[in-house]
Amino acid sequence: MKIYFAGAIRGGRDDAELYLQMIEYLKQYGEVLTEHVGDKNIKSLGEDCLTDKHIHDRDMQLVLQADVLVAEVSTASLGVGYEIGRAIEHGKKVLCLYKPKEGKRISAMIAGSPDVAIAEYKSFEDVKKIIDNFFK
Repeated sequence: MKIYFAGAIRGGRDDAELYLQMIEYLKQYGEVLTEHVGDKNIKSLGEDCLTDKHIHDRDMQLVLQADVLVAEVSTASLGVGYEIGRAIEHGKKVLCLYKPKEGKRISAMIAGSPDVAIAEYKSFEDVKKIIDNFFK
């Protein structure tokens, strides 16, 4: 099983540690193609050693290789939304995880899509249960 993990980079890196935990947990279900998303050294300006075109082309190739896409969507990210849309377009199963925040809601374009499994969590223990259920 090949897993594409999506999380905000240029949208904000406040959850980078959580992304790393999720990636490590997902590895029991297959190969995570995007481990770099959990890299704490990547700042909100992104991977500055790569061009935007290189990042786009690499990530789209990985979306196409993946069997599923798992996204953490608590931090709004245009890139993550784009990846989710492209994954749906290519028939990939999609799971979006989010931690509710006062005064914030996930995009209706994600929450309203019948092709996306959406799950709210409060703790990492919740995340593990949601992931386990998704892969069963």
